[in-house]
Amino acid sequence: MSEPDVLDVTGLNCPMPLLKAKKALNEMAPDSLLKVLATDPGSVRDFEVFAQQSGNALVESSMDGDTYIYMLRKKSA
Repeated sequence: MSEPDVLDVTGLNCPMPLLKAKKALNEMAPDSLLKVLATDPGSVRDFEVFAQQSGNALVESSMDGDTYIYMLRKKSA
């Protein structure tokens, strides 16, 4: 398993973390992992809904201090 790409969107507010994550996922190969670091509390719901609607999997969601950490797996081709 390869290391995930990391997208640091700390300091950005809704909807920027999600928009940047979508853009990053669009440029990745199927089944790739994207680790997103965000500080916007609204991103929790954003990423849950995005995963449900887009078919990309929210593999993990956690917090480290003030930082929300999301692990997304791009959907298969």
